Amino acid sequence: MRHNERAGATRLHRLDRWLYRSGRPNRLARAINRAWATVFAAGVLQPDRLVTLRVPGRRTGRVISFPLVVADYQGERYLVAMLGQGTNWVHNLRAAGGRAVLRHGGDEAVRLNEVDPGSRAPILRRYLAVSPGGRAHIPVDPQAPLEDFEQIAAQYPIFHITPDRSAAPPAAGR
Repeated sequence: MRHNERAGATRLHRLDRWLYRSGRPNRLARAINRAWATVFAAGVLQPDRLVTLRVPGRRTGRVISFPLVVADYQGERYLVAMLGQGTNWVHNLRAAGGRAVLRHGGDEAVRLNEVDPGSRAPILRRYLAVSPGGRAHIPVDPQAPLEDFEQIAAQYPIFHITPDRSAAPPAAGR
């Protein structure tokens, strides 16, 4: 990577950290997330890894939409909470028993099962390889040895995506 590219990436990571400086999205980040959730859900962007997670809010029951990047690893798909355990969508998902909808052009009812912390390191490394936005929030170089990822893996919930053909998608809404 050339100097100008590194400087640009550093500025972008600083912006990402500022948008989520308290570990939660600030007002601007929430607006950006709403916009990206709409774009990702429409399925107009490729690759398929850009999705919108739709899950009922744990307090209101209102469907919450959030843009995420799917990490593929050994033929399976995963969602990673780049902001860690306190991430709102993680709390909502746990309250919903792991049932949610992924949108990328159409609805896919899914079951999201939390991955054991001992199995997260290689998935976390793959996530950083496919999600440049996550690099500002996960303090390990994407090229680092797996042992470095093992040291922090318990801090970042990861969910295995499986189809849920028994569930109807949540009602439309935001």
